[in-house]
Amino acid sequence: MSTPKIVILGAGYGGLMSAKGLQKELNYNEAEITLVSNHSYHYITTKLHEPAAGTSHHDHARIPVQSVINTKRVKFVQDRVTAIKTNEKAVHLESGKTLAYDYLVVGIGSAPETFGIKGLLENAFFIRNIDGVRVLREHMEYSFAKYQTEKKDDLITIVVGGCGFTGIEYVGELVDRMPSLCREYDIPLEKVRIVNVEAAPTVLPGFDKDLVDYAVKYLESKGVEFLLSTPIEECTEQGVMLKGGQEIKAATVVWTGGVRGNKMVEEAGIETMRGRVKVDEFLHAPGFDNVFILGDSSLVFPADGERPYPPTAQMATQQGQALAKNLSAKIRGREMKPFKYEAKGTVASLGSKEAIGMVGNRKLMGGSASFMKKIIDMRWLFLLGGISLVIRKGKF
Repeated sequence: MSTPKIVILGAGYGGLMSAKGLQKELNYNEAEITLVSNHSYHYITTKLHEPAAGTSHHDHARIPVQSVINTKRVKFVQDRVTAIKTNEKAVHLESGKTLAYDYLVVGIGSAPETFGIKGLLENAFFIRNIDGVRVLREHMEYSFAKYQTEKKDDLITIVVGGCGFTGIEYVGELVDRMPSLCREYDIPLEKVRIVNVEAAPTVLPGFDKDLVDYAVKYLESKGVEFLLSTPIEECTEQGVMLKGGQEIKAATVVWTGGVRGNKMVEEAGIETMRGRVKVDEFLHAPGFDNVFILGDSSLVFPADGERPYPPTAQMATQQGQALAKNLSAKIRGREMKPFKYEAKGTVASLGSKEAIGMVGNRKLMGGSASFMKKIIDMRWLFLLGGISLVIRKGKF
């Protein structure tokens, strides 16, 4: 019998946890494991809002893949996936190579959900990867640099679309960054305008009201304007047009308003809902007992709920850990165990010293929540690379 081939697409939270788990669970001769990513590094999605605002260097949000996997057990291929051919049991790569698989783990992440807003993809910035946040930060700094010569208020106006986790965390970093940025370019801090726009009637929909009120009050005290129940209808080179005809002129528009699944999954002939796959209790794609979907492209529903769990790093991490055990069991002819998501708590940062969160039934605000956020970040670093990675990349 030939050695089974396992191909893992994506070095995000789910993909890396799958690879690390499989290299631990399986013996050398039990499977050939290949991890594919178009980057040589893993980027920590939950920290991207920091380099996007310029409060930390982007290197703090990325980790070389080959530094956290055992390359003797897992073959790493840096290449871009161009097609998943489930009928051929093969993955096609941009380099022209084809990888055959017996088991496929898909963790290739998501795409922005634009909700049909005209001009958004062409004119807005997105907090989605290292390259994107580098461009965003440099654009914002360049706009501020031009202000003294052009004296246009739109150059120091920033519109953030979406009041979910990414939007709120990014705005929190912006209010931390503004004092030093304004000093650097001799701009009065009170001249800067940060506008957070949300189509829903509340900030952080579904979050505890007391915590939301704390976050809004804190950010408003730093000058942030919130426009709720206000959809963006168009994004232009000059700014945004809101429902009702209001225009906000802004040199920097950042969209954080949601994600959808990767279209490559749809093109593979896998049944999807807005690009995401409703997986079974073992994380199988519908109709495929050898294809597993993790992370942003998967839909996992609670046993007693009609709405899926949100696509978080915490979810993807647990999926990867569970899949590694289940796939190892499957290869050995043993029974797999249903995946059960266990929420460990949720914390949203509001800059470096403020945050809000729920851990169990306990509400956290301010410095205690900020400390817990750092602990959560360091836990991921520990899972990836142990204490040495925590020391190199952690914020203490």
